[in-house]
This record gives sequence, C-alpha cells and structure tokens, in this order.
Amino acid sequence: MNLSIFMMKKQLFLVLSFTYLASSASLGNITLDDTFPPAQPMSLTNIGQGIIGSIPELVSDVFGNVIDINNMPDVEWVPVPKLIQEEGYPVENHYITTEDGYILNMHRIPHSKNSLQNNGEVVYLQHGLLAASSDWVLLGPERGLGYLLADAGYDVWLGNVRGNRYSKNHTTYSVASEEFWNFSWHEIGMIDIPTMIDYVLKMTGKSQLYHVGHSQGTTTFYVMASQRPDYNKKVKLHISLAPIAYMNHLFSPLLRVLAIGTMPLSSTLKLIGQYEFLPSSGFFSKLMDNICDQGLEKVLCKNSFFAMAGFSPNQMNASTIPVITTHYPAGAATKQIVHYGQEINSGRFCQFDHHFSNFRVYGQLLPPQYDLSKISCPTYLIYGSNDWLAADVDVQKLFKQLPNGQELYEVPIGTWNHVDFLFGNDAPEVVYQKVLQIIANN
Repeated sequence: MNLSIFMMKKQLFLVLSFTYLASSASLGNITLDDTFPPAQPMSLTNIGQGIIGSIPELVSDVFGNVIDINNMPDVEWVPVPKLIQEEGYPVENHYITTEDGYILNMHRIPHSKNSLQNNGEVVYLQHGLLAASSDWVLLGPERGLGYLLADAGYDVWLGNVRGNRYSKNHTTYSVASEEFWNFSWHEIGMIDIPTMIDYVLKMTGKSQLYHVGHSQGTTTFYVMASQRPDYNKKVKLHISLAPIAYMNHLFSPLLRVLAIGTMPLSSTLKLIGQYEFLPSSGFFSKLMDNICDQGLEKVLCKNSFFAMAGFSPNQMNASTIPVITTHYPAGAATKQIVHYGQEINSGRFCQFDHHFSNFRVYGQLLPPQYDLSKISCPTYLIYGSNDWLAADVDVQKLFKQLPNGQELYEVPIGTWNHVDFLFGNDAPEVVYQKVLQIIANN
C-alpha cells in the first residue's frame, strides 16, 4: 500500500472514531450492542465504513434529505486562473516569498472583462480554513464576489496562504517534511497576510487597500492587526464574513469532537508523520470513495470542509456541489485545526498553547491573548444566526471589544450558515451587495 494512502487512512480513522464517539454520547440511546457494526475482515476501510454506517440518523438529522448527491457527474478540478480566464476576465499569477521561506501564490483580477482599466481602488480577498482563492469565483460571473468587485471597477487580489494547494512550496523544506507544516493560523496572520498586503501595495503603488476575509481569513486579520498594529494604517477598512475569534458557542459537532481530542489527535498525527490535515489530492478522493457510503451521509464523510462547517440545503444549488467539492479541502496544517480546538476548549482568543513549553516560549504559563484593543482599522462584521462555527453570541462579544467596530450586520435569513457566505444562492444579494455598499461608501 502506498505510504501516503496508509497515513491518510490512519488520520481519517482517528477523526471518524472521535466523531462516532461524540455522536454516540450525544444521541444517548445507543446500547453496547449497537456500538459496533457486524464483524467484517479487519481493515481500516471496513472500520471506516462501519463507523459511517452506524450514524446515518445523526447525519440525516443534521443535513436533512434535501440534496440528492447520488449519481452526480464527475467534475475535473480546474485551477483558479483558468477558471477566471475561461469566463473572459483578465487574470494574473503572482508569487511572493515570505521571510520564513514560504512561496505564496496570489491571483489577480485587475479589471472587468468589459473594461481595460479599474477605478484605482484595491480589494484584497482572503479565504478561510481548508480553502483557497477559488472561494471568490466559484459562483461565476455576476455572482462570485471576485467578479462582482472587478465589474464594479476594483483591482481584485485573491490571497492563498501557506499550505493550501496554491502555496505548497518553500525555499528550503519539502512539502512532505514536518518542518514545512509547523505552523498554525498565528504564523499566517503574523507573516503571510502582511507579506501579501505589502506586495499588493507595492505592485499597485497604493498606500492602502480594502481587506475582506471569510472565517479563518478574519482570524488571521485580527492576529495581524493586534500583533502588528502598524498594518492597521495600510488597511482602509476590514470586512469580516463569518468572523472567528472566540469560539465558546460553536455548534459544529466535528470540531467539538476534535477539540475534545486536541492533545491526543495532535500527538497521534505527529507520531504517524501526518502533518497536513486531510490533504487535497487524488489519493484523498479515491480513499474517500472507498471508505464513504453512498447517499446523504457521504456529504459528511467525504468532504471535511462541509463536515466541520455545515451547510443550509435550501441555499445549496445541487448542480454546483460537484464543482465546489473538487476545490475542497484545499489544504491546511493539522496545527491549524489544533489551534482552533484550543480556542474552543479555553474560551480565549490567544496564541498557540504549547502546554508545558509555554513558559519557555512565552515566559508565562498560559499563551498570551491577542489584544483586540490595538485593532484601530475600521471593521465591519457580517454574520449569520445559524452559523456552525461563528456563533452569533461569540461574534457579538468580538464586536464589543473592537475599538473601531463600525457595524455588526446579521444576514436577514434565519438559516444562514458558514458556507452560505461563499456558495449560498442568496449570497450575491444579501451579503455581496452589502460588501460592495460598505466599500463604495468608504
């Protein structure tokens, strides 16, 4: 068996096991006899199938039998520059090397396909966890935020952080090495985001830009703006879509389970040499096809992004799901997941917890909290009341601590979820028009 497939099977089995244990506890009606599937030849594939097969009721309750994903057509992955080009828009590839050697790939839409110039204003869009620049264009022209901004006259830059499929190169380390994956979203906020901001401002000759982030793309902004406050003056304003700082009240069952097992999960994955969280590759897709059952529960099993973030069936266009899932997961370090797990457990918005090494790293027993009072940039928060990850209570707490918080806006759809900000049928009308309005007014 190929070593990389073997490692991924071990990682997936661990994650599914945690999920199964949590679901058993939460359902409260599973007896000892119900706990294990009928005896089968012992293999990780069969064990994975047994675990998934034992929780269809939970998946059905969570997702509902709304979207039939059976017999959906196979869709080949198309890189973002080609996607943009095929829609008739101009596109540029830019490569930036960080101070610690990561080579980041940014995609630029310099202007609309209907114009040869922009209005001179720059907008930088930053994706979230397990995602990439594809977030902003997968809905297509007249719907994707990247296209809408370009059509409105803006110079649009799409970031890709270390570890995703577009930024998996380093001047020294191999992507297969532990050293390459030794980062969390702290390093992304401290290094990647400011590096890309500096590059964009240099290339455009501007002194400021607009910054829009989704999910982890908001977390990393708060890290940068609080830890490197000089960057506040380089950002004209920041818009957070599904803001994540505090995570005390998140609903996501998978992240809750991963949070409970943060320390053993981290240690086990390190022990088996698996430093990337569910890698994006052909191996991953083939592995999931072997492990996951057909039917609705395959949504939970096959795609880690939707398993963690959830989705609103009424907001998902079934015809776009095959396209979207070719771009997810786009790559992330296991340490990023662990860091979020620590946030959930501690109730604090703080730096990575090294446990017994905290005193050596930070000079104190607990990791330092991010000082949100240093974020002087005008900040707008847009959230949904049914978000599995960015709970409304946590977003409201965050907003109260931002010294220059301008507006706390709740999407006026009661079922609005974390993923709907990117792929919801109503996203162009209820979210993106709001973003365009905020930018136009400032």
